[in-house]
Amino acid sequence: MTLDDKIIPVELNADFIFSKGQDEKVDFIQQDLIELKPYGMSLHNDTTRPFLLLKDDSGKYTLPVGINQIEAGVTLTQSSTNHALGTPHTFSEKLLSSLDIKVDKCIFVEISGHHQYVRVYMTGHPRFQSLKFKAEDAMSLCLHLKVPFYATASFIQRSKTMTAEVSDSAKNVLAQPAHESFKKQYH
Repeated sequence: MTLDDKIIPVELNADFIFSKGQDEKVDFIQQDLIELKPYGMSLHNDTTRPFLLLKDDSGKYTLPVGINQIEAGVTLTQSSTNHALGTPHTFSEKLLSSLDIKVDKCIFVEISGHHQYVRVYMTGHPRFQSLKFKAEDAMSLCLHLKVPFYATASFIQRSKTMTAEVSDSAKNVLAQPAHESFKKQYH
């Protein structure tokens, strides 16, 4: 038996798209971008997703970014004043640094269903100038690397509408009585 026989194949479901930027319609121009900074988190005890809140310096714009529970936990850990704790992104930061890759900015570019997408721009990569990710998969790493965030006013408004829809859907699910067969099986 070789070492390869002991490896269990795992299918990776990576939600990112490699791009040099020419294959995607760009919905913004540089002058329309609003710089956003981390402001806080919205956490709930129900089925609603946690939201990272980003705000501009004037306080006029607030962008809610739906993230999963793991990202929320990492984000909260990173915001701790106790810097003695490492983060899950320390390795990624050192790896990027050793390869002379610098993440320059994170721009919100798309909403599809109940997901926001960002394009992460970088320098030093031998083939790519940017990568497109689900926002929820990129937020805590970008926060760790202190990458500036940008969005347009239009994107921020559409995100608020999406957030309201997600919250309303979760409230409707909670308001529905459990089906009798479910109650008998699990209660």
